[in-house]
Amino acid sequence: MFIAKVTGSLVSTQKVDSMKGQKLFVVEPMRINEKSKSELTGTGRTFIAVDVVGAGEGETVLIVQGSSARFCDETKKLPVDCTIIGIVDAVNVGDATIFKNE
Repeated sequence: MFIAKVTGSLVSTQKVDSMKGQKLFVVEPMRINEKSKSELTGTGRTFIAVDVVGAGEGETVLIVQGSSARFCDETKKLPVDCTIIGIVDAVNVGDATIFKNE
């Protein structure tokens, strides 16, 4: 599982039947700032993820990749490699809250 930020959306008018009606987002995995440990920073990588929880652009989310992306009831028959499985409310490291969804 990874923390990621939804940075955009993707529209594909031509796709396999099983993907019709699926919402696709561009996500950038995040990590804890190695120096300050006080914030999340982007990794500079991007993935396309299918959304099964109703996320939106700009939100911080939980993603899974590989075979785990197909473990949800909604994705078990989809040809996907990355799925948004949650919307992050807060990230706490030690006694500090380094991210809070407001």
